[in-house]
Amino acid sequence: MTALTFDVPAPTGPDRTGTSAMHLVDSTRSDASAPSGQRELMVNVWYPAEPDARGEVARYMPPKQALAWDEDTRLSGDLGASAGFVDLPEVRTHSLIDVPVRPGAHPVVLFSPGYYHSRFQNTAHIEELASHGYIVVAMDHTHETPVEFPGGRLVPGTGEPIATTPTYRSAIAARVADTRFVLDQLAGFRDGVAADADGKQLPPGLAAALDLERTGMFGFSAGGYTTARAMFVDLRIAAGANLDGTLADDKLESPTSEISERGLDRPLLLFGSDGSQRLADPNDREHYDLSWVHFWKSHQSWKLNLQLPGAKHIAFTDLLYVYADLLRQLVPNDLELRQLASNRTLGTVDPARGLAAQRAYLTAYFDQVLRHNPSPLLNGPSADFPEITFVP
Repeated sequence: MTALTFDVPAPTGPDRTGTSAMHLVDSTRSDASAPSGQRELMVNVWYPAEPDARGEVARYMPPKQALAWDEDTRLSGDLGASAGFVDLPEVRTHSLIDVPVRPGAHPVVLFSPGYYHSRFQNTAHIEELASHGYIVVAMDHTHETPVEFPGGRLVPGTGEPIATTPTYRSAIAARVADTRFVLDQLAGFRDGVAADADGKQLPPGLAAALDLERTGMFGFSAGGYTTARAMFVDLRIAAGANLDGTLADDKLESPTSEISERGLDRPLLLFGSDGSQRLADPNDREHYDLSWVHFWKSHQSWKLNLQLPGAKHIAFTDLLYVYADLLRQLVPNDLELRQLASNRTLGTVDPARGLAAQRAYLTAYFDQVLRHNPSPLLNGPSADFPEITFVP
């Protein structure tokens, strides 16, 4: 069978979107495995592009990183095929590479992926925000996930979930340090640093467009915990959103944390699946998250807990639509089989509706907390998105 591809859902905002990959080197942290001997990161900046921008459409992932990520996540394997069955290097996004940024001061939102997940794995959420005028900076946390650096150098990831609580704590600490370093780099770009670690020039207009006085952050799973941890130690992050991430070092063995016990003094959105709720049965350890319970009591600022009923954990990533698209191609004439396969991986949420709801609420949230544009969507249940439950 011919290798499969999938379509990234088009963003709905008024702006064209651009993207730029950047290689950053943190000289304050050592990494003996890196050519520089220092901590190296790859980030992508997505942004609203000039309306008449023309350029090459960005790939979903760099080729070597795409193939390694396929192997690590078993994307092809979960479809009953060997790695490479899904032709990830051929998948394109909706963003143009390195085109000029639309003039204006644009709020900045950082993104941190789940543990051993990629910075590209929430592209649909990221492009949506960029199409609504946000500059989104997505980070890969080196050594967790396969990362392709300039020149095709591939640094492998773990390919495995965290095994111990101390290992997870160490990973979160590294992620928070990555986040603070990226914030420093963005401030440097705004103040005149014109290129990344390899001398690659910034997209035209990016430096002037970075409104770092309006900086937010969101993350999926461990990225949600990273968001809260980074906010706890860095006041530059004005608001955060946690997509289905426990706020503890270990949901079962160490179910609370400094974050959940002390809360934050800036807004944090909790947006979760059935498996991360504070009002579930406390005896149901699969669904009840004690860290969310404690955080809800101790948090000192605006808060909201949304739920996407029927969704499994991974439904808060691009895999929500990726699996649905691939299954339609594999079994086009068997709706029941597609549904069974989808339910095992994603839950019972409708992929198109689930993604639309996530995009709408995430954009409305950042509009409210960073742009100070109140959104009626955050006031209570909406007939436009009956899939979403407001957890009281």
